[in-house]
Amino acid sequence: MSDPSRPVPGMSRQALARVRRCVIAVVVLCLVTAGMFLMRPASALAAPAPTSTQPATTVLNPSVDPFYTPNVPLAPLKPGTPIKTRTVRVITSQNKKTGKTTSISATQVLYRTTNALGQPAAAVTTIIRPRVKGKLKLISYHAPYDTLGSQCDPSYTLQGSGTGAPQEVDLIAAEPLLAEGYTVVIPDYEGLQDHWTIGKESAYAALDSVRVSEKILHAPSSTPVGLMGYSGGSVPTGFAADLAPTYAPELTIVGAAAGGVLVDPAHNLPYIDGTPLWSSVIPALMYSYNATYNLDINQYLSTQGVSALQHVAGQCLTEFLGNPGNITDSSLLQPQWPSLLSIPALIHPLNDNIMGASGVPRTPMFLGVGNISPNSGNPPQPGDGIMLVDDVAGLATQYCKEHVKTQFRIYPKLNHFQAFLPWLGDANAFMNARFAGKSAVYCKGIPQGVPLTPLPPIK
Repeated sequence: MSDPSRPVPGMSRQALARVRRCVIAVVVLCLVTAGMFLMRPASALAAPAPTSTQPATTVLNPSVDPFYTPNVPLAPLKPGTPIKTRTVRVITSQNKKTGKTTSISATQVLYRTTNALGQPAAAVTTIIRPRVKGKLKLISYHAPYDTLGSQCDPSYTLQGSGTGAPQEVDLIAAEPLLAEGYTVVIPDYEGLQDHWTIGKESAYAALDSVRVSEKILHAPSSTPVGLMGYSGGSVPTGFAADLAPTYAPELTIVGAAAGGVLVDPAHNLPYIDGTPLWSSVIPALMYSYNATYNLDINQYLSTQGVSALQHVAGQCLTEFLGNPGNITDSSLLQPQWPSLLSIPALIHPLNDNIMGASGVPRTPMFLGVGNISPNSGNPPQPGDGIMLVDDVAGLATQYCKEHVKTQFRIYPKLNHFQAFLPWLGDANAFMNARFAGKSAVYCKGIPQGVPLTPLPPIK
């Protein structure tokens, strides 16, 4: 792990102390707990102008909370249209001895968005205003909530419920942003169906969350916006940057920072195959792709595969990570399918989720990834245990060739969990500089990485 005495740029000393305590105590939960993205107490959010208002008193799971059910047809609505709004209390801290919590006011919005198949869908976002007065500046923070079940949706866990119950880890990422005067928007970017790691759907939800937040805040589309996310949160961050010029061209996105980046799932699958910890995400990925793309995946599964997908159904990463481990994709499939990459129906979904293949960002990018030494994975490659250095470098190289202002950083000897803290400091500094309009050096000293070539069709 990195030296805890080393300064991290972009974070206050007080905020950094909280983060260090969190990382040392519960480093894994820093990334896989949904409610880790809040701040200390701040003033209540100014009253929005809702289309429909519902006060939130008892915190219900989204699966049974009527707020999450659209009460109007979605198709006639434009993406980013608010459907319902409500004021909630967001937990900022909890006394571990007494259980007493402190909270602030935030606004939640159910809004119209688009799913991976281009169909009308809905999602929920949480808007948190800073105590600092000043010109509105907005960051869409994408929590790595990594879930197949609504109990880990940020809109739920931020209220102190579900598996993201408030604790020190809940305060990491948004605290320095709010202290700098940013309004922080935290969307449930997986949508109401919790479609995990689905690039376009996550991006649409993130961009429409910004749109609806600007409507609620009575802000013009010229409002400066930043995109930010680590691990699972890198998916909406990167894809939103790719797709914004065509899907939401009116938004003024000034920068995007993604860390622990999932670039090309077809490359990650063999890297984590059979490994003790991260191979457990393979059945979860299969479950999500099946639910999103209607693959009828059971026809390819072995008995073990059927059991594995049933096991992860409705779970969060905190529940299935490493439980069990040492999973191979071949063990989940019938003998005629030696790997997931041999199944024709999976080729399009895998290619559809290659970051950088859906568009070209028009905003500066910051990409970061850890690198365990010696190389890890199966086969061993430079990476953080789940994400690949050469993939992230390849994406940065591609962006530079496309004239996208890009910065890239490797965090040596740090795994996926450990790299979060230094990345967070770098991402905050990057965002502060972009919002301030400062100049920077881009596309210098970036290793070439690997090309992000789509898989060929299987005939």
